Amino acid sequence: MTSKANVLLVHGAWADGSCWSKVILLLQAKGITVTAAQIPLTSLTDDIAVTKRLLSMHKEPTVLVGHSYGGAVITGAATSAPQVKALVYITAFGLDEGESLESLSKQGPPSAGSAAIAPDGLGYLWINREKFHKCFVADATKDEAAIMAAVQRPLSIASFTEKEGVPAWKHIPSWFLLCSDDQMIPPPAQEFLAKRMKATQRSVASSHAAFIAHPQVVADIICEAVESLAVLSADAA
Repeated sequence: MTSKANVLLVHGAWADGSCWSKVILLLQAKGITVTAAQIPLTSLTDDIAVTKRLLSMHKEPTVLVGHSYGGAVITGAATSAPQVKALVYITAFGLDEGESLESLSKQGPPSAGSAAIAPDGLGYLWINREKFHKCFVADATKDEAAIMAAVQRPLSIASFTEKEGVPAWKHIPSWFLLCSDDQMIPPPAQEFLAKRMKATQRSVASSHAAFIAHPQVVADIICEAVESLAVLSADAA
């Protein structure tokens, strides 16, 4: 494991940077420098800008990780960030140029969890608290799910509809963790995205929030990407 590895974690909708807490500890135990973004979820442009600002503080080769909507964020943020050497998608949206979460969601049947999402009349989307455990993090404990439901950060409708720019996965090696019990992003959609990106695929029988119930699996795929940086450094030498 390279001692100069940086990892930047980007959360998705209805979560914040603390959702990675279990994964952060596992990565830090490996000697990896970890940062978790706190994106505002106000628009794709805003969220990419926050991520780019954090990336500008990372001078060493960096692995950029996104969960769910965070995948769309890292796809845009890494495009002009030469320090990003690998991308990791945790059941995440790897959008192509001109796509949005909205347009992609219309290409197949709605996910089981989509019925739990509702707008608040102020331009934001929320998950019903009573349905949060089942649709978002079914394999977490009741207490973990209750906390996540209570602190959820809504996704703006603007973020849902905004189109992606040039995707970084077309020139940066990518990894994809497919969560086969996901109620938010259907597994067939995940497989489509991973194959289109030519990503290295791994899978786990997990709900949408794999970082809660399966943090070791999440940490393992991130470490795979980190180890690829060491191989690149050795080849360059």
